[in-house]
Amino acid sequence: MVHTFHCLDANIAVDVNSGAVHVLDQTAYDLLSLLDGPMAEHCPDEVAAKLPQYDRESLNCAWDDLYQLQQQGLLFTDDTYIDPEAAVLMQKDAPVKALCLHVSHDCNLRCKYCFASTGDFGTGHRMTMNVETAKKAIDFVIARSGKRHNIEVDFFGGEPLMAMDTVKATVDYARSLEKEHNKNFRFTITTNGILLDDETIDYINENMSNAVLSLDGRPEVNDNMRPTVNGKGSYDVILPKFQKLVAGRGDKDYYLRGTFTRHNRDFAQDVIHIADQGFRNVSVEPVVGDAKYDYTFKEEDLPGILEEYENLARELLDRDDINFFHFNVDLTQGPCVIKRMRGCGAGCEYVAITPDGDIYPCHQFVGKEEYKLGNVYDNTFDMDISRKFAGLNIYTRPDCKDCWARFYCSGGCSASNLEVNGDMMIPNRFGCDMQRKRLECAIAMKAHRAGMV
Repeated sequence: MVHTFHCLDANIAVDVNSGAVHVLDQTAYDLLSLLDGPMAEHCPDEVAAKLPQYDRESLNCAWDDLYQLQQQGLLFTDDTYIDPEAAVLMQKDAPVKALCLHVSHDCNLRCKYCFASTGDFGTGHRMTMNVETAKKAIDFVIARSGKRHNIEVDFFGGEPLMAMDTVKATVDYARSLEKEHNKNFRFTITTNGILLDDETIDYINENMSNAVLSLDGRPEVNDNMRPTVNGKGSYDVILPKFQKLVAGRGDKDYYLRGTFTRHNRDFAQDVIHIADQGFRNVSVEPVVGDAKYDYTFKEEDLPGILEEYENLARELLDRDDINFFHFNVDLTQGPCVIKRMRGCGAGCEYVAITPDGDIYPCHQFVGKEEYKLGNVYDNTFDMDISRKFAGLNIYTRPDCKDCWARFYCSGGCSASNLEVNGDMMIPNRFGCDMQRKRLECAIAMKAHRAGMV
């Protein structure tokens, strides 16, 4: 499979199975775009007849160049990845290596698009995790992580700063067990910033390997969707706190993470605005919501969204000070084969744990009782559900196995698929189209920066 596209004034071809990327002149690009399989399956004369705008000598040269790439294993390569059935078996009983620890099912913002129903995950019951439950969660991941040395824990909510005592106790407890069990914990915190103060900022910068900071962009955009409990805007409250936190991070990771909706389809301006406030690492994600809400995208919005991604990519070509998450792409065939096939590991390698100790495949499945895996107090873990998630990959999802982007997106988000289509196996087509465009932009940017264009 070869995918050809034009982006950022470049003609590009991606050989899907090898991962090779080629920047082509117009003749070779038009010629390759007509080939739907290895060159031996096509008659050069018949192909040339479809390109009357080119002289035969130019076409012959282009044909020879493409044939050389094919001979070098860089075009029309076979899928030599691990057998999908073997991959499923390898993952079925994989160790749990990451927790999304819901230390708070409460929040001090009332974001209109919140998937967690403004903090309580639709339960109508706001609560924070006590220290005993948090310790049980750490015991759980140590027990289920097998021989794995590195363990990830993300303090999540709701708003985790509302349970800062539990956060600190959890970090202390996990650290106290590292040497005994040969583990290394890496902590992340995701926060809206309202409760940040100097003491908390110092604690986060000392103890959290990563910090995810929620900000949607320009003041009017952020405040429209992310008001406080009393209905006031949050931008002016959180921006200086985030700036101070990031200024003290040193070389530790962080991301300013926003959501764009139908109300700000010019989201490239929000990315630029966030960066201009002094934040290098930016992630702005499209909202996923019920069609009944006015902020949810409609089918007719898609062409404009795809165009806006290319507008953003063009803007960022000359901005080395901005690292936009969705334009990061690895063209060296990393990460590992299994991750390229099945993605995030939700439900088997990664789970979410609620304040009362319930275990779910990820934060977006919390409250969906049919997907509940167990509880840390009962020492239960439903392997049948876990194996169902382990079996989700680019080969078991019919719409994915023939998609050129499959090794980059790894089958997409199961929760998003379920939300939109009622089936984890059926990709969210709207999201897929955005993902493919982001990848095209990312690859084109790589080509520009490598001097290939």
